[in-house]
Amino acid sequence: MRQLRGKPLKDFLKQVKPPERELVFILQDVQDPVNVGAAFRIADACRVQELILTGISAQPPHPLLRKVARGKHRRVKWGYTEQAADAIVSLKADGYTCCALELTAESIRYDEADYPDKICLIVGHEDHGVTKRTLAACDMAIFLPMYGAGASMNVHVSLGIAAYHILHHP
Repeated sequence: MRQLRGKPLKDFLKQVKPPERELVFILQDVQDPVNVGAAFRIADACRVQELILTGISAQPPHPLLRKVARGKHRRVKWGYTEQAADAIVSLKADGYTCCALELTAESIRYDEADYPDKICLIVGHEDHGVTKRTLAACDMAIFLPMYGAGASMNVHVSLGIAAYHILHHP
């Protein structure tokens, strides 16, 4: 086997039909520019409609964010809103179901949830998670099961796992 590069790689990727589901990301108070930069790359890979940064989330043109994003911050539609709950209200008016990736008493395993065609996935601060106010505005919460000693994974890793599952879940 050999790796594909250049035009053969682009031709190969054109064969892949993207899923029909519409996906939006909200990053609530995601402070680490590495997590935000990686979220831009995930958003590009998943053909996310929009990435919304809120609160104290790192924003372009932060140099480390730009480095990790590898230019995807220029390609992915993004915006900033102070409060994640305000963005959620607006997205709900546009027909999106808003889903927090957070551990709550009502959270559903990410691989057991039913996802509609228009979904907004919300992730929170690296230490504090999604706030109570934002959770109250969400329609549902999902979680990734942890089998080791840790209670959670890195924000952008969790976002990538959940986003790909949502896109390919029937």
